[in-house]
Amino acid sequence: MDLFEAMRERRSIRGFTDQPVSRALMEEILTAANMAPSSMNTQPWHFHVLTGEVLENVRRGNTERMLGGVPPSREIPAHGKYEGVHRDRQVEIAKQLFAAMGIAREDAERRQDWVMRGFRQFDAPVSVVVTYDRALNDHGPVAIFDAGAAVHGLVLAAWAKGLGAVINGQGIMQSPVVRECAEIPEDQVILTCVALGWPDRDFAANDVKSVRRDVAENTSFQGFDAEGQGRRLRREAAE
Repeated sequence: MDLFEAMRERRSIRGFTDQPVSRALMEEILTAANMAPSSMNTQPWHFHVLTGEVLENVRRGNTERMLGGVPPSREIPAHGKYEGVHRDRQVEIAKQLFAAMGIAREDAERRQDWVMRGFRQFDAPVSVVVTYDRALNDHGPVAIFDAGAAVHGLVLAAWAKGLGAVINGQGIMQSPVVRECAEIPEDQVILTCVALGWPDRDFAANDVKSVRRDVAENTSFQGFDAEGQGRRLRREAAE
């Protein structure tokens, strides 16, 4: 698949078939994701690929704690409540998803079930827990930025191979469960996870693609000439 095609067509997949995903395919996808750029070539990310009983233990632990009223416990700061245009975009995608699934605003039971799907890693056959080296916490948010680049590479590579994926912060909101079940070392910080598998073509929400802003809305161009060309100016030789 052409890179630009993958970037245009990729969307979050939240419904999966029972078809297994091979370790060989995951290694191929992660080899591509591992080529992401990073600050000073630090390569701070780690991938913990969970499936089978290990993933079921994570699902069970997340669900039990959330239904039991245990507050979320993430290892990075929570994003809090969005406001303004960011809240508008959050609401917009929620409306698209609920409309696709036929979940009415007053249907509290189905809305709650939708939320719990996130804590169950969307019932995907594979979950990739993404961490970064704790030693880099004192260097600001750069390690998180770098890990984000690797995650983007991961979901694009998965899409190019016919797999679907959704970056899923809900899946690690009970991070103590994830750390214990996945045996994640203490010198790594749990950042997020990616639910991954073969898309269920009959799952209506999989057809939803979020509305994106036009480049003109979020980009400025400075210094281009009258022909629209970006050129390097020649420096005058020192006298």
